[in-house]
Amino acid sequence: MLRTPGLGKSLWKSTGFSTSSKQTWGTLHSHLLRLERWCSQGPCAQRPRNDASHPLWKGLASVPGGTRQSPINIRWRDSVYDPRLKSLQVSYAATSCLHVWNTGYFFQVEFDDSTEGSGISGGPLENHYRLKQFHFHWGAANAWGSEHTVDDRAYPAELHLVHWNSVKYQNYKEAIMGENGVAVIGVFLQLGAHHEALQKLVEVLPEIKHKGARATMGPFQPSCLLPTCRDYWTYPGSLTTPPLTESVTWIIQKQPIEVAPNQLAAFRTLLFSALGEEEQMMVNNNRPVQPLMNREIRSSFQAVEEGSEVGSNV
Repeated sequence: MLRTPGLGKSLWKSTGFSTSSKQTWGTLHSHLLRLERWCSQGPCAQRPRNDASHPLWKGLASVPGGTRQSPINIRWRDSVYDPRLKSLQVSYAATSCLHVWNTGYFFQVEFDDSTEGSGISGGPLENHYRLKQFHFHWGAANAWGSEHTVDDRAYPAELHLVHWNSVKYQNYKEAIMGENGVAVIGVFLQLGAHHEALQKLVEVLPEIKHKGARATMGPFQPSCLLPTCRDYWTYPGSLTTPPLTESVTWIIQKQPIEVAPNQLAAFRTLLFSALGEEEQMMVNNNRPVQPLMNREIRSSFQAVEEGSEVGSNV
């Protein structure tokens, strides 16, 4: 789902986008606005501008006229408790895990989505969504890295489990261009205890250090990367990489998961660059926060005290 002036056509081709998707992005790209800094004070001000470290966001802000771009800053006091929100039903098949690869922007774990074997339903969703892949976003330092923020506070990293609407669409490429086509579970990572399930991925990273490299994965159960508490925020948004289509139902987990400092440090050993190119450390691969506009953020839980359950961002 990526194309950048610096990363070039090879990355765009590697993501497998259809011709129609490329044409759509081409039209949007010709009108993209210059990146703006949406926050000028507080913890946000300490976060680096992404366009300073990765060409994907040089000159990019959002889809012109877009009203539901992602990521956003989630404010506890502004989220609305919705008692109609159901529990999210998660059913993943570990055997559907295929491989992990370096996309040139992050590392991505792919799953077989040819059947209904792995997916989610319930929550804010009307039907079943199949798991396509999951990936992470992280910073060069532990004070930032997540795409979404909570009360202007960033986490060191953020996990995205990406699913597509298999009832309404024929495949993932079609779904990302359509209405209610994609559902993404977002999970914040914070520093703490060693994460046993994540370690299996960490141990594979040396094999995919360079852009385009991939490694076969044995069975992997992605539900092990979800927090024990399944409370969540949900809002209508977009992909956070081109083509930035506004096809996503976001489901952001309230509770972060803990990972050890050395596990997160392993993410930073990856490179944006391909073998033989000048080495560029893979960090700060998070899109800047976008304006909320007139959207409503709903929560599946009632906040007892504003910000009382927000985890540490360092």
